[in-house]
Amino acid sequence: MSTPPEQTGVREIPESSRVSPGLDPLPFAVAAATVAAVIMLLLGLFGAIGVYEGGVEMMEQWHLFFTPTPAGTIAGILEAVVITGVFTYLFAELYNRFTSSLS
Repeated sequence: MSTPPEQTGVREIPESSRVSPGLDPLPFAVAAATVAAVIMLLLGLFGAIGVYEGGVEMMEQWHLFFTPTPAGTIAGILEAVVITGVFTYLFAELYNRFTSSLS
């Protein structure tokens, strides 16, 4: 035997007013940029102490400003934050547009 919704305090949402959940682009981009900054910082520290040199070499090849020096690490962090922030913001915007057009 089930309890009617009005007695449980749960309100049913009509099918016509349900909205598909979307991504808030700015917090999504900030979170992704923060992760990118932490990864770049760790690679800069690893490069400075000579650990995980393969990953450090790859970052030097992929990023224009990254080197395992303090200035290169900061420049790499800024580059990663900008690139990641812009692309994840655009990703969230496109995701929201595609999901709203499909519903």
